[in-house]
Amino acid sequence: MGFSECWGGGALMLIMVVFSAVNFRVVEGNYGWIKAHATFYGDETGSETMQGACGYGDLFQQGYGLETTALSTALFNDGLACGACYEIQCFNDPQWCIPGSIKVTATNLCPPNYALPGDQGGWCNPPRKHFDLSLPMFLKIAKYKAGIVPVLYRRIGCVKQGGIKFEIKGNPYWMMVLVYNVGGNGDVGEVKIKGSSSGDEWAQMRRNWGQNWQTFVRLQGQSLSFQVSVQGGKMVQCDGVAPATWGLGQTFECARNF
Repeated sequence: MGFSECWGGGALMLIMVVFSAVNFRVVEGNYGWIKAHATFYGDETGSETMQGACGYGDLFQQGYGLETTALSTALFNDGLACGACYEIQCFNDPQWCIPGSIKVTATNLCPPNYALPGDQGGWCNPPRKHFDLSLPMFLKIAKYKAGIVPVLYRRIGCVKQGGIKFEIKGNPYWMMVLVYNVGGNGDVGEVKIKGSSSGDEWAQMRRNWGQNWQTFVRLQGQSLSFQVSVQGGKMVQCDGVAPATWGLGQTFECARNF
């Protein structure tokens, strides 16, 4: 008995349809791989991986290094995605793809270029999902001459060395705190602050831009504690992370992370 006699044409077609449907869900599902495109910026030294729309400073000093990406408007979500981590692999372009995947942290916005349509360089125009990678990271998954390649991506947990870090900025009347080196989901959704003389009262900080959070509460001369919540609700509390002698421009590290 041959294969076709055993299964029949209809049954074989059904199997092919089911396989295709499963494969499509893996690519497009909320918890699987999703289609996008990727380009690169800068040179092999990563000299341009500095402060961007997320508010991070020197990415090397802050521990992000070259493992970074700028996101198109559709992914950046007005800065809510700053600090999120992604796994990315080149997809369906054997001429230019290199096997394997990379893991990167979102540290900047790839701004749209409305003067150009997508196929002429407006790669980050809405509603496109796009990653603009540092050149060294791009070269791990694709060849330089490709310029732009189709990719698959998925959200992953962020693995960071050490604890959450807080860089204090502002002036005597207004405090802004850059929150970075965040593990877990990585994308901070809420920050609260409390001074040592504030009892049990936590002050809600407001997002200024990127991962810079502000408050007008006067906390000079008090040690500072923070509650940091990532998108999804998990929270880490950092008690007394900054001593009462803290000053503007200083950075303090929590003993904990996600």
